[in-house]
Amino acid sequence: MVLHERQQVRNDAVPGGTTPGTRATRRVSAAVAAGGLSSFALLYAPQPVLPQLAEGFHLDPGSASLAVGVATGALAVAVLPVAALAERIGRRRVIVWSVLVSAVLGLLLPLAPTFPVLLGMRAVQGVAIAGFAGVAAAYLADALGTKRLAAAVGAMIAGNSVGGMLGRLGTGFAAAPLGWHGSLAVVAAVALACALFAALTLPRTGAGTGARTATGAGTATGAGTGAGTPAVPQERVAGERRGRLGAGVWVPCAVGALAMGAFVALYNAAGFRLAAPPLSLAPAAASLVFLSYAMGTMSSAAAGRLAGRFGRTAALVTALLVTVAGSALTLHPALPVIALGFAVLTAGFFAAHAIANAWVTAQASPRTRGRAAGLYTLCYYLGSGAGGTVGSVVYGGAGWPWLIALTTVWLLLAALAVLLTTGRARATALTDGRGRVAAEAARR
Repeated sequence: MVLHERQQVRNDAVPGGTTPGTRATRRVSAAVAAGGLSSFALLYAPQPVLPQLAEGFHLDPGSASLAVGVATGALAVAVLPVAALAERIGRRRVIVWSVLVSAVLGLLLPLAPTFPVLLGMRAVQGVAIAGFAGVAAAYLADALGTKRLAAAVGAMIAGNSVGGMLGRLGTGFAAAPLGWHGSLAVVAAVALACALFAALTLPRTGAGTGARTATGAGTATGAGTGAGTPAVPQERVAGERRGRLGAGVWVPCAVGALAMGAFVALYNAAGFRLAAPPLSLAPAAASLVFLSYAMGTMSSAAAGRLAGRFGRTAALVTALLVTVAGSALTLHPALPVIALGFAVLTAGFFAAHAIANAWVTAQASPRTRGRAAGLYTLCYYLGSGAGGTVGSVVYGGAGWPWLIALTTVWLLLAALAVLLTTGRARATALTDGRGRVAAEAARR
C-alpha cells in the first residue's frame, strides 16, 4: 500500500520536485499557451480569406478550401512520426522547432507566386505544426502530472482556441487594406513573436520522458476521465505495459475526427455564405463570426469540471448535441441568429474536443501516452482536412442546408459511438461481476 502511494505521488508530481501551482508550473502553462497561440493562428489564418483566394486564383469554394485542408491533412500524416521522434530526442526540442519553423514559413507564404506553390508551402507548414499539436498534451502530462491532466488539457485547448480566433480575426481585418498577402504576413509576424517567447520560456524539465517514466496506476486506470468512468480491464493494463494501445482509445479518436470535420466544414463555408447575397458582408465584418471562438475558450476550460461532475459520457454526448443545435440555428436567414448559432456550435464543439482529448490521454499509460496523443491528433486533423474539403464541396454544389444536414449526421454518429461504447463497457463489467460471484460460490 505504501509503495503504491509513493508511486502515485511520483506520477502526479512535476518532475524535478516542483508541485503544481508554483512559478515553474505557471511557466509551463504560459509557454505552452504561447506555442498554441502561434501554431493555431498560423494553421487557420487562410480561412477568413478563402473568398479572396478563390477570386485571386480563379477557384471554386472546394478548391480554395484546400489552403486549409492541405495543411491540416499534412499535419495529420506527420503527427505520429513526429510523436515517435519526440520520444527519442525530447518533446521540448520538437515543440521549439515546431513553433519556430511554422512561423518562418508563415512569413514566406505571402510570397507564393501560384496556388500550387502556396499549397506546397502550406503542406510543409502543416508538418511543422504537427510537432506542437501532437506532442503538447503529452508534454503537459509529463510536466504537470496525470492527476491534473483533464484541467491542463482543457486550459491548453482554450489557449489554442484563442490563437485560432486571433489568427482568423487578424487575417479578416487586415484583408481589406492589405489584401490576403499582407494579412497573412501580419498574422505570421505575431505568431513568430509568440513562438520566440515559447522557445525561450518552455522548461526543459519533463520533456521527452514519456517513454522512460514508470508505469503508474493512476494513468492506467483512467484517472481524470470524470465521474462514472468504468475501471480499466486488467488485460488492457497489461497490454499497455507491453507498449500496446488499448482498444478504448478508438472511440474518442472517432469523435475527434467526426466533430472536427463538421466544425471545419462549417467555418470553411461560413466566409462564402456571409460574403454572398443577401448578407454581402465585407471580409472584416464576415470575420467577426470568429469571435465565437471566445465561447470555445470558455467551454473547453470548463469541460473537465463538467465531465467530473456529470460523467464523461453525459458531458460528451451533451456537448455534441449542443453543436448540432447551434448548427441548426445557422439555417435562419437573420444575421443575429446566424451569429448565435455559430457561438453555440463553437461552445459545444470545443467542450467535446476537450473531453475526448483528455479521455484518450488519461487512459494511456506513460509508455503509450505519446502514441495515444498522436493517434488522437492524427484522427482529429484527418477529420479537419477531409471533412472541411468535403463540406466545402457540398456547400458549393448544394448550398448551406445540405451542408448542415451532412455535418449533423457526422455529429450524431459521434454521439452514438460514445453511447454504444459506454453501454458495452457497462455490460461487460456486469457480466464480469456475475462471473466472479459464480466462481466464488463454486469455490465455497
